[in-house]
Amino acid sequence: MRRYELMLLLRPDLEDDKLQAAVEKVTRAIVNGGGSLSKVSPWGKRRLAYDIGKHREASYFLIHFDIEPSQVREIERGLLISEEILRHLVTVLEDRGPADEIAPAVAQRETSELDEGDEADEADTVVDEALPSEPSVEAVGEPEPELEPEPERQPELVAAEATGEPADEERAEA
Repeated sequence: MRRYELMLLLRPDLEDDKLQAAVEKVTRAIVNGGGSLSKVSPWGKRRLAYDIGKHREASYFLIHFDIEPSQVREIERGLLISEEILRHLVTVLEDRGPADEIAPAVAQRETSELDEGDEADEADTVVDEALPSEPSVEAVGEPEPELEPEPERQPELVAAEATGEPADEERAEA
């Protein structure tokens, strides 16, 4: 299971009982999906950064819950259908399970690389050679040349170059 955070922005013109009913509908969907609620925090009405469908403010609710990742899409589908909800955002707070359940492809790849050892290094080299790119300093074996700092320019020369007029010294010579 993973811990998620859900931020709901509800229409500001809803009465308190309808607000609570909308939040209860979302929490019921989480529980019916096999999740458990950790915290439900009403943040009250706040001004929006930009108008959402003629609304300048919204009622904010923050919900923390634990659920299987496969169930989140179903919950979001219900949030999109609801007319009371202007916007929502679901974010992952933390993983709660072994790495094999969450990302079996990554875990399998890591263990196979450890088992194969040198073969994995050779495969990486082949991939690196196949990609067109600029040769790196390490690949060429040449040390990186040190850049010398530019000498400071005199202010009157810089001003003369900017205006296109000869500097005082150049005028005296001409």
